[in-house]
Parts: sequence; C-alpha cells; structure tokens
Amino acid sequence: MTRWFWIAALLTGCGSDASKDGDVVSEWTLADGVELVAEDDGSLVIVVDGERSLATAPGAPFLLRDVEETTEAAIGMWRFERTAEIDHTPSLDGVTTTGDGVALSYTTDTGLSATLSVTHSAGITRLAIASDTDTSAVVFRAACDDDGSFFGWGEQYGSLNRKGEQFPLLVSEQGIGRDDSSWSFSGNANTTYFPMPWYLDARGFGVLIDTDHRTHLDLCVADPEVAAIEVMQAVPLQLTVLHGDGPLEVIAALGNEVGRPAMPPDWAWEGAWMCAQGGTDVVRALVEDIEAAGIVASTLWVQDWTGRRENPGGGYGVQYRWVADEVELYPDIADFFAELKAGGYRVVGYVNPFVDPILDHWGDMEAGGMLPLHPATGEVYTFVGPRGSMTTADLTSEAARTYIKGHLRAAVVDVGLDGWMADFAEWLPLDAQLASGEDAAAVHNRYPELWQELTREVMDEVRPDGDWLMYARSGWTGVHRVAMIHWNGDQEADFEETDGLPTVVPAMLSLGMSGQPYVTHDIAGFSGGPSTKELYLRWTELGALSPFMRTHDGNERDENWRWDADAETTAHFAAMSRLHAALAPELIALGQAAQSTSAPIVRHLMLAFPEDEETHAIQDQYLLGTELLVAPVLHEGVTARDAYLPDGTWVHVWTGDSYTGPTWVTVDSPIGEPPLFSKDVDRPDLRAAGE
Repeated sequence: MTRWFWIAALLTGCGSDASKDGDVVSEWTLADGVELVAEDDGSLVIVVDGERSLATAPGAPFLLRDVEETTEAAIGMWRFERTAEIDHTPSLDGVTTTGDGVALSYTTDTGLSATLSVTHSAGITRLAIASDTDTSAVVFRAACDDDGSFFGWGEQYGSLNRKGEQFPLLVSEQGIGRDDSSWSFSGNANTTYFPMPWYLDARGFGVLIDTDHRTHLDLCVADPEVAAIEVMQAVPLQLTVLHGDGPLEVIAALGNEVGRPAMPPDWAWEGAWMCAQGGTDVVRALVEDIEAAGIVASTLWVQDWTGRRENPGGGYGVQYRWVADEVELYPDIADFFAELKAGGYRVVGYVNPFVDPILDHWGDMEAGGMLPLHPATGEVYTFVGPRGSMTTADLTSEAARTYIKGHLRAAVVDVGLDGWMADFAEWLPLDAQLASGEDAAAVHNRYPELWQELTREVMDEVRPDGDWLMYARSGWTGVHRVAMIHWNGDQEADFEETDGLPTVVPAMLSLGMSGQPYVTHDIAGFSGGPSTKELYLRWTELGALSPFMRTHDGNERDENWRWDADAETTAHFAAMSRLHAALAPELIALGQAAQSTSAPIVRHLMLAFPEDEETHAIQDQYLLGTELLVAPVLHEGVTARDAYLPDGTWVHVWTGDSYTGPTWVTVDSPIGEPPLFSKDVDRPDLRAAGE
C-alpha cells in the first residue's frame, strides 16, 4: 500500500469517484474521458463514463511464469502435465505518462523488469505487458467482481457464463461423447473445435487476448477474487478491451476488430440443405422423393463426391482428397451436377486439409515440400488420423496453398460445386517443422484460419459475386474475416447432455457471442447412434428454427433414423422445411444486418436484456433475432416445457395465447409445435407454414 501512496504523491489529478469500489490512490485520464484508476489494494480499474469496466485483481495485475511440462497427443487432442512452475511476481516501481496513456513499471521478486502500458483510442483500451526477459507464460489477473460475467470463449457446449470454472483454450477435436472417459477419444466438457481467447461481460465490455498460443483459464476457482488468464507465450502480450453501451455494441466492436464472415447467398437461407450421397442413381432417386414429399429444399450436399470409404469401426465415410470419384459413384459428374442445378438445386461438396499416403496428392506434396516435418527425423510428420497413418497439409507453404487451390478451383469451375463443407483443420502437430519456420504451437490455433482463407480465396476468385457457400467447424480468433458459416461439429446422435442434442443451443449461442452470427448444425448429429425417431423429429424442429436447416446422414448412415424413414417423419420434415422457408426473409435481413453489427441471429437472451439477471443462466432457449423467442425441446419424452419470457408481450405462435413478461410459463410442446413466441404480434403465417 505504501508504494501506491508514494506514486500518488508524484502525480497530479488524483482523486476519488463514487462509482469506484475501492479507495483511489491515483487516476489518469487516457482519452475520450476514459480513466485508469489505481486502488489501494493494488488493483487497476478502467472507468468509462463513470462506470467500472475491466478491473484487475487485488495485488499484481499480471505474473510472469516459467513452466516445464510434458505433452501427449492422440487423434487430434492433446494433454499437458506440468512438472515445474515458477512465478515471477511483480511490484510497482513507477509510472510514466505518455501521449496516449500510462506506462506502469514493475520489478519482480526474482529481479525481472516488466511494464504494463495502458492506452485508449476510438473506444478501445489496450493493455500491453512487456519485459526484458522471456518467460514461458504470462498470466493476466482480472478481478472476479460479484456482478461480473464471463461469456464467450468461442464455441462452448455446456455452461455459457463460465465464472467458477477452469478450462483450456486449444483448437482440437471435440471428442466422441465428451464424457471424459478417455482423454484421447471421448474428450471432455472443455474440448472444442473453435475456442477463442475472448470473453464478454454483460455489463458492457469484452476482453480479447491477442494471442495464437494455448491459453488456460481459472475463472475465480483457485482464488475467488482472481480470474487468471495464463497464455503460454513469452512477452509481449496485448489485451484489447472493447467497450459499448450494452453487450450487443461490444459484439459489434469485436467484429470491427477481428473481421466478419461473408454473407451467405439467399439460397442458403431459403430451403433445407439435404444430405445426398451414394452415387448418381441414389441421389437422383432422393431428389424425386424430396419433391414428392413437398420438402422446401435449396441445396444438395453431396459429401461423397470424392468417393466412399469405410470409417474405422464401420460407418459411411468419404475419401479425403480434392478430386472427384468419376469411376464408381459419379461418372460424368459435371453433367450430373448440371442436371441437379437445372432442377433448381445448388450442389455443395466436402473438402478437408488431410493428406492420405494411399490416395492422390501425397506424392506431389511430399516431393514439393508441402507437408509438415517431424523435428526428430526430418521426415513427413504422420499421425493416426481418421483413416490411419496420415498428415495434414503445411498451409504455411505457398507451394501447398497453390497446389490445393488448383484442385479446389477445378472442383468449382470444372465439376460444378457451389461450395463445400470445409471440415477439420484441428490436427496440426504442436511441434512440427513448417515451411515458414514459424512456431507450430502458435500456427496450430491459426491453422483453421489458414484453411478457410485458402478455400475463401478460391471462391472470391471464381465467384466474386458471392454466389457460393462454405461452412466450417474449426476456428480461433481471426477466422471470422475469412469464414462464412460455422456448424457445431460432430454431436452424438442422442439426447445426452454431454454431447447430444442439448449441446447444440449453447454452441450456437457462444459462437454468436464470439462474433460468428452464421451458425448451423447436423440434423440429427453425426457420431454414435443409431438415432431414434423422436430424436430426429425434435432435431428437425431445432433445425427449422436455426439460420440454416441442414441434414446429415450421420456415421451410422444405414441404421440412423432419417427424414424418409416413415410417412410421419417425412410429413414432419416437410412441414418444418416450410416453416424455415417462411422465416427466410427475416433470417436474410438479420444476416445482412450482421454484416455491420456482428449481432448473433441465434441470440442469448442476456444480449437483449442484460439487466435482467434471470436471463444470464438460460442456455436452452434463445431469441431468433429480435422478434422471435425459441424454447426448443431438447430432451427425450418431453411434451411440455418451461420457458422464460423477458420483458414485453409474447404471443405463442401455435395457440395465439398472449403472455406478459418477465415471467416463466409452461407450454404444451407436442411434436410439430416447438415452443415459439412472437414479440407483440400474432404470427398466423408461421402457424400455417408449420402445419
């Protein structure tokens, strides 16, 4: 405390403000009236318009840390065991004011020098931690305020406000089941394809940790006053604090900072995307069945255009290559796709960055230095992948990018694809030797951006009018600027809380709060199964009330329940496709608005009602834009469910009954009538469409 008072004596303009919690020792005006306040417990507080924004925890605002650990990798997941850890704890020595901010000087208890610079400009506060010595990690210590919250973090499948939890941020496979039964297969509650070092506080600010390195979070667990954000990199480290008049403005500021995905074409919103695979005759018959059923479909997803393979343990898989199978499944594929498009459909395929030694591409890419190398042997770095021993392309190699883009360009220009699922991109080994010479541990998290950027460059070149579709599953900060749509990945074909249908809504909500407004999911899951009739019916309802309605046959293709399994399911799917099509004009308008605001289409209630604390913990319902509230049925055997209606008048779409919020209501939820409420007005158009 005496150190703070010593510094205060050297400064002018010190004072106190009733909006601040502690006793003020010093304060500095940065820009736009934003203040940095030092309190007597050692914490720093950013104050915007007299309101407390980001604050550091009592004591040191950051630590420098040396870490020794071992790493183990298996099937796209990693685990780390810490064997030693030394913290270098800083104490404040002095303060220097600069033209646009303040530089705080520190000396650690081990004699290291460090600085924390705080600047503000154009609504953004930046904190930069620097030192004259490299350490293994930097730990930023944010305050755990009683009314603080920690939403975001990329795609998360369980809790959304993650205060009171510990978890890592590392791009990886999600796992099968996510039940923590096997770290190298099942994954756990925290494994995710699209993590992001970003959080949103409901009070009106967000914090972006500017790093591509693995990050570990302890949000008020080890110390209830401290949210410790450990970044596994040497200094410098920058944190960007975005301010806004409410959380939606903060998300808009995030979009300005990291970029925004491309606007999907109208046809992507206007009808269901139907999984269509099995060869020319099978797909042609499928189209006839779709039309006979009266399904509103705009897109055919022919994922096996490159050929079929058996997944390990059985199941229908596709060949991992970038050329068509014109021998077995799709002879004269370009003519066939032209036929489908003449019938009013768009055709999309499947691509990923794996390179399989038993298929095309391996020889060319190995000879051309387009594959990552193992640091111990200098040979191509292989691992056990979905087909066996394989690798992933070195996307830091311009030769590799040029080579792959050539094949993808041909897939559009010559074969006729209108886009693709850009799958995977989570498997780059953390210790690989890359053509660029970059640290693979950092490139690993950026690899999804490199992969999606490559596919985006092809489309921007051959379809500059934006008439194309791309959806991916992996991501990290910065993928936004090259992405279009993200889907939630390979959920289990079941109702389980760990990895089944209930995880889809949190995943869409957290992506939206992390700057990705365009989201979708597999009807009805991919892994596990076989799916049941009830699961398919309920997942279809959720698909209809999502921005994009897309089917997947799943891994157990021949055993899973599908839209054509019986007459009742077919009729239900057709009705839900009509409901989705009726919503298309509104969805397109929301998508267009997101081009400048990043506002989620699948929107957490907290974003619209941040002062209503009842909304903060809700993660099984959402706003579809601003005028509709969806409370989908996510559990087996449920025919009625509770829904929270925030402030305002809400009309139940299926009955026309009106409710005044804020209130909890219980509504009947039979198959075909997922709880859906309209703000202020009745919607007989939606009621008729879904009949």
